[in-house]
Amino acid sequence: MAKKAPRRTAERILEVTLALFNRFGEPNVSTTLISAELGISPGNLYYHYPAKDELINSLLDRYEKALGELLGASGGVRDVEDAWFFMHTLFELIWQYRFLYRDLNDLLSKNRKLETHFQRVIESKTRAVKDLLGSMSRHRALNIDAREAAPTATSMVVVLTYWLSFEYVRDPRHALEPEHAQLALLRGAHHVLNLLIPYLESGQRLHLQQLVSAYMRAGAAPTKEEQASLTI
Repeated sequence: MAKKAPRRTAERILEVTLALFNRFGEPNVSTTLISAELGISPGNLYYHYPAKDELINSLLDRYEKALGELLGASGGVRDVEDAWFFMHTLFELIWQYRFLYRDLNDLLSKNRKLETHFQRVIESKTRAVKDLLGSMSRHRALNIDAREAAPTATSMVVVLTYWLSFEYVRDPRHALEPEHAQLALLRGAHHVLNLLIPYLESGQRLHLQQLVSAYMRAGAAPTKEEQASLTI
């Protein structure tokens, strides 16, 4: 049993670190704060993770693994409803590791592993979105020329990558708090898929509008401004 304790402690450290990074932003969280939150000594923390970058890298590894599993399903997206579920699930994963996106430029400038690996993350997302577009085209949910598919996929990945930064700029005090998550993810999924409007078959375009309306009613009551942002 004693041999399993370090693994349990290491897991707990990562869970608490992720929560603190997400709540306060990575630059504002020190290893001293992490150890205090855990109720362990700084030495115990350093035993498992000798530097703050080790914590970031371990969380990045977890994110990349989960992301890879999710992106593998992109080729099975047949229509708007599948695409909505896929994008919303993707945004939920991004939200789970939102500190990476909130402080992305700062992290990239300081962490070499993150710099190189996040380039692969972008490439993986782009391939997955291209697969999604290809599958929807084969199932006649949209009609997009091959020459338009690549820039459209890139635009969708840009929104995916920087949506939470946009939300944060709009409302720095509240946007990334858990109680605002559902509406933020809803807006993100909607605006990514809204880029497909010119290419969607008419019935699929109508269905997207219905999905947005349904999810808006089911989510937290939005303000008039938020309702306007969700109108197609």
